This record gives sequence, C-alpha cells and structure tokens, in this order.
Amino acid sequence: MVTKKTARGRPRSFDIDAALATAQALFHARGYDAVGVAALTEAIGINPPSFYSAFGSKAGLFERVMNRYEAEGLAIDAFASPGGAPGPTLHAYLTTVARLYAADPHQAGCLVLEAARGGFEAEGTIAARVRKETCRERIRVYIDRTDPAAADSVADVMVVTMSGLSAAAREGWDETRLVAVAEVVAESLSRMLSRSSSDSVT
Repeated sequence: MVTKKTARGRPRSFDIDAALATAQALFHARGYDAVGVAALTEAIGINPPSFYSAFGSKAGLFERVMNRYEAEGLAIDAFASPGGAPGPTLHAYLTTVARLYAADPHQAGCLVLEAARGGFEAEGTIAARVRKETCRERIRVYIDRTDPAAADSVADVMVVTMSGLSAAAREGWDETRLVAVAEVVAESLSRMLSRSSSDSVT
C-alpha cells in the first residue's frame, strides 16, 4: 500500500488579505520589534514554510502591511485641494490624525511612526523610517507650492507633532487631549505661514 504524502506549503484556503489584516493588528498593538515570526504564523494560521513562501521574511510582511495601512489611512494628498490654503488643510489633517490615533485603544497611535522608533536597526524599522521621511517630504512639497520659505520648518513641525501625538495615544491619551494639542499646533502653523506669505510680498 502506498500512502500519498500531503504536499506541504501554503494551504489552499490561505487568504493573503486576511493574513495582512491579522499581521497589521499584531504589529500595531505590540510594535514591530515585539512581534516574532512564531507569533505571526500562529495568529495567521500557517506554518513557517508557508509564511516564508508567501512573504519572504518578517520585514517583507511588514512592508506589505505598511502598504495596506497607508492605503487605508490618511495622506496629506487627500486633504490638499488645488489652490486651497495650506493653513486650513494642515488643521484638518492634524485634527483628523489625532482622532484616528485614539480611535482604537488596541491599535493606538500610528503603526508606521511607532515602528520607526525601533531601537534596533531591523529591516522593518529602517523601512518605517523611510516612510516617515517620505511623509515629511510630501508635506514639504505641498507647502513649498505657496510658502517655500516655510516649507522645511512646517514639514518638521508636522512630523514631530504627529510622532508626539502617536506616542501620547500609545500612552493612553484620549481623543479630546490629542485634538487639543493638534489644534494648538495647527494655529501656530497658520500664523507661521501667514508671516511667511507677508514677508514674501514685502
């Protein structure tokens, strides 16, 4: 009697999007460094060979998770209407991300910004830092269209503020406190942009 061996590898029922959603929840709740391959395979419901076949590595999975997170999340481009004033745009953006960071206590803060804080030079941490810098550059380019003199400073303030809001959300700050901070920063940025515009005219 010949026993037919069952092929090992990715199960037929393997759902990539469901796997990414599960991994995203884990990374967001615990942080990139704290989530190991064993925890990921157990949560997703696949064995290590299937995991590596599907994603290549933990860093490869995290890259896809960040793609998914950014597609679902918020980008400055979604708020920047052509010809719109940058002050109100930045105000809307900051207050919206403040609410988003506090929306789910189990996934508080920003997945990408929190991963960028990683204490190790892991691939995923480095990739998150690249995305953080890309976010800053998008803001800088947006501001540069109308206020080039203030573009770098505003981009720096925005990224530092979002990073701070994310950290505070992870510490348990509620939406009211986060939005209050976002409001203060947004008002300061509006004044900064107004002064920059006035200086460029004179």
